[in-house]
Amino acid sequence: VQLVESGGGLVQPGGSLRLSCAASGFAFSFYDMSWYRQAPGKERESVAAINRAGSSTNYADSVKGRFTISRDNVKKMVYLQMNSLKPEDTAVYYCNVRITSTGVTYWGQGTQVTVSS
Repeated sequence: VQLVESGGGLVQPGGSLRLSCAASGFAFSFYDMSWYRQAPGKERESVAAINRAGSSTNYADSVKGRFTISRDNVKKMVYLQMNSLKPEDTAVYYCNVRITSTGVTYWGQGTQVTVSS
């Protein structure tokens, strides 16, 4: 299993970024996918999740209405569109999948998002 995130960077408050996660090594369309983030000195937290069909999504209260998770099962990609970014969104963002047959959770290497003027 491999998850590779990209798309992070430095953005001003109010700006937008689109994160991407390229998945390989497992049957992507069979699994729910998630985005997590970890800010300095804080625990990793769930940001958004999407079911395997892409028909159901969930968001942390702190990002509802600003972030949108989506997926492309043909390309084996999951995305996180982040709008109206705030300084408190600054964190390393991780893609995540839990393989139910083994109970193992996999993480990407993370992509840094910094929101600052």
